[in-house]
Amino acid sequence: MRRALTGRIARRLYQAVGVLLLAFTAAFLLLQTMPGDALLIRFENPELGLSPEQIAELRTAYGADRPVVVQFFHTLGAFLTGDFGYSVQSGTSVRTLVAEALPQTAVLALVSFVTAVVVAFGIAFASSYRRFAWIADVLRAVPSLFVAVPVFWLGIMLIQVFSFQLGWVGVINPEPVEGLILPVLTIAVPISAPLAQILVRSIDQVSTSPFVAVVRAKGASWSWVLWRNVLRNAMLPALTMAGILFGELIGGAVVTETVFGRAGIGRITEQAVSNQDTPVLQAVVLLAALIFVVINLIVDLVYPLLDPRLRTRR
Repeated sequence: MRRALTGRIARRLYQAVGVLLLAFTAAFLLLQTMPGDALLIRFENPELGLSPEQIAELRTAYGADRPVVVQFFHTLGAFLTGDFGYSVQSGTSVRTLVAEALPQTAVLALVSFVTAVVVAFGIAFASSYRRFAWIADVLRAVPSLFVAVPVFWLGIMLIQVFSFQLGWVGVINPEPVEGLILPVLTIAVPISAPLAQILVRSIDQVSTSPFVAVVRAKGASWSWVLWRNVLRNAMLPALTMAGILFGELIGGAVVTETVFGRAGIGRITEQAVSNQDTPVLQAVVLLAALIFVVINLIVDLVYPLLDPRLRTRR
């Protein structure tokens, strides 16, 4: 069993490295095909007063005068050593920019994810109790409504209602906790929807299993069966979806941080896209891929803990 688990971990690690390499290659090639030259756009500005020779020296410093293949391997080697280069727009180290912005986004993503999980489990549990059937039916329709709400529209509506109309939450120079409330709701509502849908279906499916009928026939209450038997078996598909959704939080943070003016990864990504700042974009794409891969690797490794049948499967 230990050998099977070790082999499973090794395969997942190889796959994770392969996914990261593919993500880096795809991001590099796509950024190379972007129209225009970010360095020329930045340094040929007449206000800077740079001569053609000085611009040529800057292109050499950034490695833009080398062949694409050489740039690829040079950038890949630098990334492997933690050197992400320098921002074309500000001249600041990309590693410094990411390090300053990442804590803001990490806090937002983690709190949003925990909130989404709590909302999803609340909907799934409440809708599994059939004593009040009409309430359960209403709750089962809520995820479909949540998933149809655009993130940017929800953020604007929350600001309009809770800040401007009711005055409950400030959006101009708010306290740290207060400044998280509306962005967290903006991300958590659409994230909770697919998680709740899968959890509701999984609970329904497991509830019809013969072993559940046997336990209920022995006199166990539905609450006891739900917590002790049904939930553990219904967790696997929801866990897979949770890993995918958490990996997508960086993408959701781009829109949310732009709407709420938060200084996080989303903000520097939006600025990098506007300025064609390829070193920053390359680092953000690889960071998002790394988070996605690590989360899904953890999910894969947690599977055998929830389902003992997977511990011996290669």
